[in-house]
Amino acid sequence: MEPWEEDEAGPEIVKRFMYVNRRAPYGTIYALESLEVVLITAAFEQFESLVFMDDGVFQLKKNQDTTGIGMKNFSNTYRALEGYDVERIYVDKESLDARGMSADDLIIPAEILTTVELQKIMDQQDVVISS
Repeated sequence: MEPWEEDEAGPEIVKRFMYVNRRAPYGTIYALESLEVVLITAAFEQFESLVFMDDGVFQLKKNQDTTGIGMKNFSNTYRALEGYDVERIYVDKESLDARGMSADDLIIPAEILTTVELQKIMDQQDVVISS
C-alpha cells in the first residue's frame, strides 16, 4: 500500500516530496543542504524521492577525493538514506551519458530513467524541490 492510500484506520496525511539535485557536490552548499533536508523529512515518514540530474549526478559518484579543494567528502552520507527508508532514488540517464558515467559509477543503487520517464514521476508529486 502506498503511503497516501487509505487503510482501516483512515487516510494517512502524507505528502509526496521529490528533491531534484542538479548541482555538483562541492563549491556551493546546495548538495549537502539538500541531503540534510531529505534526511530530516524522512524522519517524519513522508513519501520521498530523489532525482539526480545534470551535474547533480556527480553527487553520487564513487571514490570522490576532496583533499585538493579542502572540503569534507560527504558522499558516504548518501548510504544513510536506506536506513531512513528513502528508497526512491532516480538518476537521469541522459545526464549520466553526457558525463561518461554509468550505474556502476554510483555510490548507492539508483533507478536510471530517461528524462521523459522522470517527468512522468515528477508530475505525480505534491511537492518538487529543485536545487
